[in-house]
Amino acid sequence: MGLNILIIGSGAREHAIARALDASSKEKYIFCIASNLNPGIVELCDELIIGDFNDPSFVVAYANEINADLVIIGPENPLDRGISDALWDANIRVVGPKKDLAQIESSKAFTRDLLSKYNISGGPKYKTFSSIIGVSEFLSELGKDYVVKFDGLAGGKGVKVSGDHLHSHRDALDYCSEIITNKGTFVIEQKFVGEEFSLMSFCDGETLKHMPIVQDHKRAFENDTGPNTGGMGTYSDANHSLPFLNESDVNEAKSINLKTAKALKEEFNEGYVGILYGGFIATKNGVKLIEYNARFGDPEAMNVLSILDSDFLEICDLMTKKKLKDINIKFKKKATVCKYAVPIGYPEEPVKNKPINLNKIENPDNLYYASVDIKNDILVESGSRTVAYVGTGSTIFSAEKIVEREISKVEGPLFHRSDIGKKELINKKIDHMKSIR
Repeated sequence: MGLNILIIGSGAREHAIARALDASSKEKYIFCIASNLNPGIVELCDELIIGDFNDPSFVVAYANEINADLVIIGPENPLDRGISDALWDANIRVVGPKKDLAQIESSKAFTRDLLSKYNISGGPKYKTFSSIIGVSEFLSELGKDYVVKFDGLAGGKGVKVSGDHLHSHRDALDYCSEIITNKGTFVIEQKFVGEEFSLMSFCDGETLKHMPIVQDHKRAFENDTGPNTGGMGTYSDANHSLPFLNESDVNEAKSINLKTAKALKEEFNEGYVGILYGGFIATKNGVKLIEYNARFGDPEAMNVLSILDSDFLEICDLMTKKKLKDINIKFKKKATVCKYAVPIGYPEEPVKNKPINLNKIENPDNLYYASVDIKNDILVESGSRTVAYVGTGSTIFSAEKIVEREISKVEGPLFHRSDIGKKELINKKIDHMKSIR
């Protein structure tokens, strides 16, 4: 008897998850609850249904119908809506933390308070607000280096940074007022200066196993300019670190993930089961935590899963049985580069429902479908990041050449960042860290 596996979500991250499951030598049947017809996932699944994966009763009913043994949750919203809790209550194992533990992503204030309560290093000076009282004073205390974070899920768009999005305390106060008008709360914290990186860890509630470190590029345009996006592309190095990090940076990030998982267990008397994704920044005073996510990153999932040398289904199975210590997880010693092609006008006013053509791609095995749909048998872009391509190689630069060649062959009203993984941009980051240190 094979395992019945249900994937929640239908973006490129979930396409990468489906592909990694499909590569497993174990007998399995793959199902998916999707919000759009992702042709890459359709091809790998025994069944894909379109439905509301944020609705616990709907998800549990479908999981029971297919006799799901294991559910893997891709996006953050279902975690915040308690989908994991509902599935575990129905005796179905889940990769993805329960709602309380997923607050590590859904509440910025919760995360800062948790780190501070358990004396975990890496936190900034911060305060949480639900009214305008005291905001001006705290901004004055921080001076010109501050960040305002909406305290909730905002699809990566709730964070405004001084110098980038906010050019004066007046701008900051306006943004705070906007959040208050919408009955929200927010965190204001000290802005860190350095280079960002992501460290994701598999967690079974007891044991953590770390993945290669990746750097994401949030800005829409070349040379890290333009508005923030969900992530335009990522890269990782063959040594599973990054060219601007040293060994102590890597160890510090791993230690913060370990301590955070331990703190969550102590806080809720229950272990964190799923992917713990730390968004870190290397500064002149060591590694600091920018934020946590409670799931695989997108695009980071494509980087790490494309070089995973162990059986992904076995990892997920053991994660939900608290047996992660029984497996030695291996990744190939390869560098990876991932680039997204996105609609013209993304992220502010993306064109939608325009046809795209992928026929010229030479190796579709490294192409990941994201925000696409099939209308009248034609593949169309549906408004967010459209398709991603991953190249692997012995160096970042050889991987980048592969991606650039292939992603440029995608036809339609799209653009991508050609600079991600190129020597000029990486050298700029290395020099930046040298000047800071």
